[in-house]
Amino acid sequence: MIDLTVCKESLTRNIQKAKENNVILPTFNQMKNPEQNVPAHVQEKLRHVGLWDVNPLNLFRITWKNERKMSGGLFGKPNYIELPSILTGVKARIICMVGKYFPTGCHKVGASFGCLVPRLVTGQFDSATKKAVWPSTGNYCRGGAFNSKLLACDSIAILPEGMSRERFDWLSTIAGEVIATHGTESNVKEIFDKTNELRSTRDDIMIFNQFDEMGNYLWHYEITGNAISEAFSDLNMANSDKLNFAGICLMSGSAGSLGSGDYLKQKYPRSKIAVGEALQCPTILNNGFGDHRIEGTGDKHIPWVHNVKNTDMAIAIDDNDAMALLRLFNEKAGKKFLTDEIGMSPENVDQLAYMGISGISNMLCAIKFAKYYELTNNDVVATILTDSVEMYMSRIEELNKAEGEYSPIKAAVDYSSHLQAAKTDNLLELTYAQRRRVHNLKYYTWVEQQGRCANDLNDQWYHQDKTFESVQPQAKQIDDLINEFNEAVGLLD
Repeated sequence: MIDLTVCKESLTRNIQKAKENNVILPTFNQMKNPEQNVPAHVQEKLRHVGLWDVNPLNLFRITWKNERKMSGGLFGKPNYIELPSILTGVKARIICMVGKYFPTGCHKVGASFGCLVPRLVTGQFDSATKKAVWPSTGNYCRGGAFNSKLLACDSIAILPEGMSRERFDWLSTIAGEVIATHGTESNVKEIFDKTNELRSTRDDIMIFNQFDEMGNYLWHYEITGNAISEAFSDLNMANSDKLNFAGICLMSGSAGSLGSGDYLKQKYPRSKIAVGEALQCPTILNNGFGDHRIEGTGDKHIPWVHNVKNTDMAIAIDDNDAMALLRLFNEKAGKKFLTDEIGMSPENVDQLAYMGISGISNMLCAIKFAKYYELTNNDVVATILTDSVEMYMSRIEELNKAEGEYSPIKAAVDYSSHLQAAKTDNLLELTYAQRRRVHNLKYYTWVEQQGRCANDLNDQWYHQDKTFESVQPQAKQIDDLINEFNEAVGLLD
């Protein structure tokens, strides 16, 4: 469970700091249903605030339900798109939750808030004396640094030096410190090594590690799971035949978003959870290692917050497919090919810009999942577009320099070879024994390297009622603490 022990002295300092900086904290219930639960006076003020503005009011925009506006937007239905079958090549209805309309342009701002807020409203994190450390392969540290800035907390962002230039350029304006570790997406251990070094040499920090913070899992269970369920209901209402929710497919990353799969499995018991990884670093599929280019997908370990026992399938995605489709979806020649030759509407083609590299990989996971299970047009598969192409324009420039100008012939080849040719290779439907094998991989990272207790690892497998299931109801407890915090700050009226 998430520790909710209250530390009164530091909590008093947090309340005072919030008062000085005009901070009101949103509850989980408000993030889940902002259109109903965010106070009217807050909504009125949001009409004058930009989506990325460093303004504490933007804490109330940590939701999947923001209007698709960069300034002044309020709330509506969950942001999602449905991919047309002429693009995916499968009959199944693939819906994609859109992360672009979160502050920072990525849903990780929500995951980081889920980790920070329990520590803030209990006083376990003293915002007046400590710096919040955000170890990440990219977007999580952006979200953490942004939330820290809104709350007037000092922050330290840690991410691999090989991540896209856009991330570093933006972080330099928001985070107090930015530390670039060796390597790229696959070098998660190097990030952990740096956090352990900071922990042993500095007493002015608190580390919020998304890979083992159950607040990450809880935020996605409660907020993302509910948003996907609402999106499915919205699609179902517009359909003449009753649809079946078949499952959710997500690249692993920190595995926090897989918590939404637990929510959805409880609501739709026949649905499945598929987890993706890079073929160049097939940790789940083949106990493997390597380097890859799917930014935000950290490998060579199994995150502590990954509920492996509830995972049905592992799918490996070739990063060459993801990078080729990044160009197809965003180069002028690629977009023209999709409209003129494939017959996609200009609106649907424009929506492909909602996909960053990991979003494209999530889409490919959903396609392979649909093909494996022979899904029909009455089946719905959900996935998430973590961020948008805006975070990867420098990658497109690099591909142009390396491979030359994008042409109509190249677009046709990429569409055929990297999308329509998707097969059910490099995937594994997990048996009980295979899930146990994957779960056991946690031992090497979390017990041997990070000092966790082997008994806690066994509890995750044998006593889920004491681990993942015990976390799930805690949103209500945290909301009670948030409400008490806001009342003490005294800005609600």
